[in-house]
Amino acid sequence: MEETISKHSLAHPKEKRVECEIREMNCHLCIHAKEKPHVCEVCGKAFAQRGTLAAHLSIHRKVKPYVCEVCGKAFSERGNMVRHLRIHTKKKSYICEVCGKAFAERGNLTVHLGIHRNEKPYVCEVCCKAFTHLCNLKAHLRTHTKETPYVCEVCGKAFSERGSLAKHLRTHTNEKPYFCEVCGKAFSERSNMVRHLRTHTKEKPFSCDVCGKVFAQICHLKRHFRTHTK
Repeated sequence: MEETISKHSLAHPKEKRVECEIREMNCHLCIHAKEKPHVCEVCGKAFAQRGTLAAHLSIHRKVKPYVCEVCGKAFSERGNMVRHLRIHTKKKSYICEVCGKAFAERGNLTVHLGIHRNEKPYVCEVCCKAFTHLCNLKAHLRTHTKETPYVCEVCGKAFSERGSLAKHLRTHTNEKPYFCEVCGKAFSERSNMVRHLRTHTKEKPFSCDVCGKVFAQICHLKRHFRTHTK
């Protein structure tokens, strides 16, 4: 840190260097003191450094100057773009000791481990339903608020989840990114591809609790179950 401060201060005239070094050191000390004097006027979130606040404000302004060179996805902060790049490099250094699944980010591994511990720390204040991931809680909350922030630019249809919008967009583009490894048939939705695969593997993962009969698709199990309730 001392080296960074001295390099920065040299950019100023000699009479300004001491003042600059003091200001930079005070800013750095805020990190250790856990002081956060710089507050976002939009959402109230506080930061220790002015530069961090400036980066945060770009989220509200929806400015995304950092663009992934591989896929073109844009980010408001450089750190987020760097983390995203690991998806393309496929470097996954963080391994789950329970199931062996690998992750590019330590934070993602930590969240994943909560699944094995059956931890659900995110609780809906409306109905008390609990979730392992914060993003799942946020998506669930929209079932109560009826909020649909994700809007199709083609037809104007709105959705509560980003994934639902992405799935819907493929009805306009006719994109079919999911391929059967056996016969090469393409599908617009992964779930349809998984169901199709069972026609090759003859797998029947859905079983009736009453008579034990098994089915390849859950809709067939539901239809069968009605024969017991009549």
